[in-house]
Amino acid sequence: MKNPGMSADRLALNFAGGTVKTVPFQHWLLSPVFTDELALALSALPLSAPNIDNTLGRRETHNSLRTFFGAEQQSVYPACRSVAELFQSHKAVETITRLSGAQLGGSSLRIEYCMDGDGFWLEPHTDIGAKRITLLVYLSQGPECESWGTDLLNGEHALVERVPCRFNTGLLFVPGADTWHSFERRPINGIRRTIIINYVGPEWRAKHELAYPEQPVS
Repeated sequence: MKNPGMSADRLALNFAGGTVKTVPFQHWLLSPVFTDELALALSALPLSAPNIDNTLGRRETHNSLRTFFGAEQQSVYPACRSVAELFQSHKAVETITRLSGAQLGGSSLRIEYCMDGDGFWLEPHTDIGAKRITLLVYLSQGPECESWGTDLLNGEHALVERVPCRFNTGLLFVPGADTWHSFERRPINGIRRTIIINYVGPEWRAKHELAYPEQPVS
């Protein structure tokens, strides 16, 4: 299978074209994130969506059913390997640091591939803790998908903005006390595919979730 690679220089150009917003908290909207070839390869990964009746508003309620771009996935799927290599690169780390100001040195790359079906929802949360950066990339296609984006909330957990869920676009933010976001339950006719990219600190205990458990980024 051909490896749909992408250069870190191309990623830097894509990120430079993003839009920064400050309400309800500072975040960046990126369009596109990947090359079309890589985004299509990721959206077409032959992975089965987990059968989950209720998330209880948290992904960790079904940890055993989650998919991460670890060594096994990278060895099987070239697209997974391409994304891992891309965001592990010094150029990508430098690009994200310059854009966001996040301190990524000594952190480790974590990439989750999410396949959410009807009934999925997430309670308001901030991602604070070990996560140095959060980047969500939307990989669903079709007119119905646009309403499947992340809900951005104010301090009272009221909806301020619903990020459009457009194919190969992204939402990036540095987790902080005000970065409240959620996914209000609403109809999902199909599978909502997203990638969540984090750089996490050395205190992260679930090493099997990391792309390179023994290689923090420089």
